[in-house]
Formats: sequence, C-alpha cells, structure tokens
Amino acid sequence: MSVHLHWFLPTGGDGRTLVDRHAYTDGGIKRSRITPVSGIRAPDIDYLAQIARAADQLGFEAVLTPTGTWCEDAWLTTAVLSQHTRRLKFLVAFRPGVVSPVLAAQMAATYQRVTRGRLLLNVVTGGDSTEQRRFGDHLDHDSRYARTAEFLSVVRGVWRGEPFDFHGEHYQVEGGLTALPPDPMPQIFFGGSSPAAGPVAARHSDVYLTWGEPPAQVAEKIAWIRSLAEAEGRTVRFGIRLHVITRDSAAEAWATADRLLGDLDADTVAAAQEALGRSESVGQRRMLALHGGRRDGLEIAPNLWAGVGLVRGGAGTALVGSHADVADRIEEYHALGIEHFVFSGYPHLEEAYWFGEGVMPVLADRGLLEHPPASPLDGVPAANGRPASAPGGAPLLISGGR
Repeated sequence: MSVHLHWFLPTGGDGRTLVDRHAYTDGGIKRSRITPVSGIRAPDIDYLAQIARAADQLGFEAVLTPTGTWCEDAWLTTAVLSQHTRRLKFLVAFRPGVVSPVLAAQMAATYQRVTRGRLLLNVVTGGDSTEQRRFGDHLDHDSRYARTAEFLSVVRGVWRGEPFDFHGEHYQVEGGLTALPPDPMPQIFFGGSSPAAGPVAARHSDVYLTWGEPPAQVAEKIAWIRSLAEAEGRTVRFGIRLHVITRDSAAEAWATADRLLGDLDADTVAAAQEALGRSESVGQRRMLALHGGRRDGLEIAPNLWAGVGLVRGGAGTALVGSHADVADRIEEYHALGIEHFVFSGYPHLEEAYWFGEGVMPVLADRGLLEHPPASPLDGVPAANGRPASAPGGAPLLISGGR
C-alpha cells in the first residue's frame, strides 16, 4: 500500500519563523504582535502559485488549503491556482455551518468539472465558539458536530443526481439537486477528537485526519474510529497532519528547529498558550498537553518535535531529522494504518523542495511511493519562463516577501 503525500498552502502568510504576521491566532482573532517578525511573505497569488507549482512538479498528490477568518478563502484561491498547475489536487477546507449543503454540493460538482477531477474536501466543523461567532454561527461544540452530520447527509444525497429531500434538526431540504453530480465524487477528509466527532467520522468521512500525535496515541485513535466505522458497516481510511524539517543530516534539521525555537520569546509563548488554552477543541487540548507550554523536552517521540504548537494552533508537531529519519517515521505511522500524510514547513516553498528531493526518493526506494521524476522541473517552466530553484541553487523568486 503506497502512501499519499500532500503539501500545504499558507493562505494566511508564510515566512522563516513560527510566528506569523499576526504573532498568533486565537480562533482566528488577530492579536497584536509581541515579537518583531521579519521575513514575512504575504499570501498573494504569485507566491502561492510558486508553492502550488513546486508541489505539482515534485510529485505531491494534493495541497491542503485552510479555512478561517485569518486566511484567504480556500475555494476561490484554489480555483485560481488550479489554472497554474497540471496534475495537483486541492484539499479544500471549509466549514459546514456557513454555507448551504446544497450550495456546497453544487460548488464541489462545478469544481470537479472545471478542474477535471482535482478536488478533495476537508470538512472543518470548528472547535472554537469565538471564531464561529465571527461567521455568525452560535451553536455549541456538540451541536456543531450534529449539524455537520446532517450537512454531509444532504451533500451525499444531492450528489446522487436525483431530487433529494431531508428533514433534520438543522436542515430542511426539498428536492435538493445539482445540475450534474461530481465525477469523480470528491473524497471527504474529516477530523475531530471529541466523542461528538467520532460517530460523524465513522458515518460520513472517507479519510479520518488526525494531528501528529505520538504513534501510540495515533494507534488508539485509529482503533477508535475503525471500530465505530465497522459498526456502521463502513471502512474509513486514515491520514495525519504534520509539519516537517528534513535535511541532509539530522544535525542540520535539529539546528533549524533550534533556530525556530530561538525566535520565540517567553512573552510570545505565554500569550499564545493562554489564547490556545481557551479553545473548545479536544484535538487542540491534546496538542497542548504534548508540551505543556515548556520549551525543553520537546522531542516527545523519536523525531517528533512539539515546538510548533508553542505558538501555533492546530497541528503542532513536526517530524525533524535526516531524510532517512523522516522516512522512518512515515513508515512507522504507515504501519499503523496511515495512508495520507499532509505536511507543511517554514517557509513552505523551500521546505517542499527539501522534502520532495530528500524524503520522496527514500520512500520510493522502500516501495512506499512511486519514484518521483528524475528532475521535478524537467519541461515544466514557471510562469515567468524559468523554474524556481531548489535549496542551495539560484535564488528563489519570492513574490510578496521582504
């Protein structure tokens, strides 16, 4: 069973530090900057297109695009970027509570036709009431998951190609329909660590996506969702969301992690931890528990570093090490049942090349991945007529950086 490798589009901004242009986010609320931040790259379409083209050329299957009040809209951004790429799929994150399920089904069907089948869906229920209220959503945590279950029931029903009726607590639909069903049907990625999330994943998701916890905890999650899915007569596949720092040697990789940690002062970490601690998300609480706000002992499992989660919400761990080390950890998670790996790194353009040129060939040699092309840039010019370079080569043309 081969692995599926995906990258990330930083539609909220990118740079050479873990502290973004807003210092950190609390449920999407932009906080004042505590530590001065340099090397910030705005999420303009030219820069995001460089990342998308790099991911396409390196052999990543898809790119995850986030959702929230802190970033650009994922549907619109990726629709534009689909015209800058040839094969790359887009894992579009969106929130069920802010759009009609029939409209979402129609949008997905149109997207599949426009991109010739390059859409994947990441359903984000929302784990923070503060941000949900910014969208006009006032449901509590568990009610949001109940609504997500109804939402996905309607979406799948509408995709059947015949008028679909649904009468639930949150949605009343009569004759829901799309002009044409999507072809192929987009895979639905879904995550959630709470008791309210598990049954939704078991009944409706194609891929259950977890944040990067140590292998033993990931194994427990897989067993939990697998048992719930079996009770529903379904089979669910599994994915994991991680950052990555991979270099030619482990020493180089850990030196990069140390530099990222060195950019963070105590006040920045404390403020971020206080804000993130107010999240209702069980998954976020599990991320925070991995490091407890401390700056030492952050390697919580071999090559698994929890430093990212000191200041950033969501996925807070990174695989750190040599290319072989990172491949070892991927192989370890894969043995547990993980098929889909969604990675990111800072900055996302350069880290895509470190991973694509360093880790992918190792995975291919181990039979976990088809061999990437000899040169990911062969015959594929960039939009400006010349390709971006890999790390160590000619300067990368960064639009929006300073």
